[in-house]
Amino acid sequence: MKLKEKMKHGLVFGVAIFTSAACAVEAVGNWGYDFVFLDLEHTPLDAEIGMEKLIMAALLTGVSPLVRTANEDEVVLRKLVEMGAEGVIVPHTRTIQDVEKIVQAVKFPPLGRRGSDSNVRAAGFGGPGFSYENYIKNQNSDTMIIPMDEDYEFTDNIDAILSNPSVDAINFGPLDYALSINVPIRYKMDDPKVAYAFKRLVEVARPKNIGVMAPCVPPTLEYTHELINSGVNMIIMGNDMWHFQNGIGKAANEIISVIRKEK
Repeated sequence: MKLKEKMKHGLVFGVAIFTSAACAVEAVGNWGYDFVFLDLEHTPLDAEIGMEKLIMAALLTGVSPLVRTANEDEVVLRKLVEMGAEGVIVPHTRTIQDVEKIVQAVKFPPLGRRGSDSNVRAAGFGGPGFSYENYIKNQNSDTMIIPMDEDYEFTDNIDAILSNPSVDAINFGPLDYALSINVPIRYKMDDPKVAYAFKRLVEVARPKNIGVMAPCVPPTLEYTHELINSGVNMIIMGNDMWHFQNGIGKAANEIISVIRKEK
């Protein structure tokens, strides 16, 4: 089932991937998460060979691949969805014009201006049962566009941005939003200005059935409930490096340090 369909039935959970390890993506899928958040913005991954491997790992284990890009580059966006990404997450979306660029790249006419070729994974490489009509229809219906709300300009332009019918969800980025308004950064949205921006997003997005995505760091039951109660329905339960750092940190602090003192 596509992620967009799952969201009609309730909450969805994912994990962000900042490494190039396909095995990390497979692990997320094997544990039954709904989506994997594959990052191109803050990693050395390239948008072609490296990312294709991670998308394939996601598809192999049945977890929906969403890719955060570095910008709204038309060619990169098109290639990502052709490689099989179910959606694109685009950082620093500030205006309706930014959203329109994303739609133009990701959606086929009449919604956008995406070009078509059947020799891509999203089209089954033109194999058995391929139909251009069905391919275009399904891509326009199922492929998710997820701008990021991480700048004060997003809040200034929120009504216009969320008026575009091709916007499926918004990913709130508390760290960069805090940076944009020059307040201390943290995942917890407890600064009054950051909290206001997030609340405003929920107020405008949810009545339009637009999803709200946010990071749950640390991924605890208490904080998960807090995010759900605040209106989040797409929850990122940390990232691979966060879990890895916490795992090896715990071993270092609670086991290795004790043993070294014993010696």
